[in-house]
Amino acid sequence: MDNGKIGSRIKNFRERKGWTREELAEKTTLDAAFITSVEEGEVNPALGIMVKIARALGTRLGTFMDDEITSDPLIVRLAERKEETVAHASGAASPDMTYYHLGRGKADRSMEPFFITLEPTTEPQELSSHEGEEFIVVVSGEVTLVYGNEESILGPGDSMYYNSVVPHYVGAHGDAPAQIYAVVYVPA
Repeated sequence: MDNGKIGSRIKNFRERKGWTREELAEKTTLDAAFITSVEEGEVNPALGIMVKIARALGTRLGTFMDDEITSDPLIVRLAERKEETVAHASGAASPDMTYYHLGRGKADRSMEPFFITLEPTTEPQELSSHEGEEFIVVVSGEVTLVYGNEESILGPGDSMYYNSVVPHYVGAHGDAPAQIYAVVYVPA
């Protein structure tokens, strides 16, 4: 989905609540200028930021991503995956993550599954935190997990499962990309 659709959906939910961009920024601890950039489709926010926005607006993360509703079971064929790119959480122009949303269209879902390619970055690591849990399996490359004050390096086949309210960062380790499967659960 393009940035404009996500941004316009966020704007729509915000306006339905009768909130200004500044009020949404305050409720999410994000900068109002960043909220403006998201709503105007200039920036596609990182998943952790979208979780914060969804929680503040009282909706699930998938609300901003779904284009069509499907019946069970939802099957996503490899050749039919739709790629999306996420910029740095700070809004920097160079993307550090390409993801495929594997649950798009399942209306009553409680989890958000993704296949993600993490690009190496030299940008400072910004920790994210939001309600819920995350489960990640490394498919290829090496992945750095910063969880609170701890840092772990994981390789293919390794997994991590953590409470996402603790400040955390997941990114490619070293100079090569990494690929992961991630499932994000955000309580309703």
